[in-house]
Amino acid sequence: MLIGLLSALLAMVLNSGAGLLQSEATRRVRRRRPLVLQPRYLAGLVVDALGWVCTVVALRHLPVFAVQAVLGGSIVLTALAARRLFDSVLRPVDRVAIGACVTGLALIAASAGDDRPSAVSAVAYVVLSVALVGLAVAAVLVWRGERSWPLAVVAGLGFGGTSLAVRAVQDPDGPLGLLTQPAPYLVVLFGAVGLASYSRALVVGSVSNVTAVFLVTEVLVPGLVGIALLGDAVRAGWRVPLTVGLVVAVAGVVVLARSPAQAPPKPRRVR
Repeated sequence: MLIGLLSALLAMVLNSGAGLLQSEATRRVRRRRPLVLQPRYLAGLVVDALGWVCTVVALRHLPVFAVQAVLGGSIVLTALAARRLFDSVLRPVDRVAIGACVTGLALIAASAGDDRPSAVSAVAYVVLSVALVGLAVAAVLVWRGERSWPLAVVAGLGFGGTSLAVRAVQDPDGPLGLLTQPAPYLVVLFGAVGLASYSRALVVGSVSNVTAVFLVTEVLVPGLVGIALLGDAVRAGWRVPLTVGLVVAVAGVVVLARSPAQAPPKPRRVR
């Protein structure tokens, strides 16, 4: 369990660092050097990949609800770092929200049980597969819409589905054993739907609104599905603290996602 918690915390730090690198890269965009060619943007992608590896390790040791909640805490680090690096404004309500996030995440982490499901039922794979098809259809239907929140919901569910699929992977006897399982393919496909929808949502709407809807969806829904579908364990007598922690942490995330501290830094003037 300790390995899972440390991996989730490291993934949270890496995700926050990747976001800051990519945010800084947007300041350096020039006509002949677009964002995809900026070294900081590329470095951010590498850091993101390292964060994903840590997330996978965490999901092999902790319930989905615990890992997703810890990852959602990256917005706290981003707000604090942006204040130092970009002189962003941190309002009094933001400070309260940071405390709420930390308190909520502590309750959620303490609620995680030690038992890991020994096997995943065929029903779980069927449900995840049907959900994947439904998400793909939903993404197509809302793709050209003028509102960002439906796309953000689909993105949150897509990345949440990725976490559920990682959790559902059974320990293989070898590479061939891994390839014969449906879960790895679900990981890739859920991730593709989530990434495409999130990118489109950022084009349609503001970063703050998209981030708020995305994080709430990504934290709440997969965690509850993991308990109901995959048998993720909650410590005996800790269901109420878990619920309180989720509510408090999500409320803090929503406030911070809409904070001026999350606004992208002003671009540098290009001569």
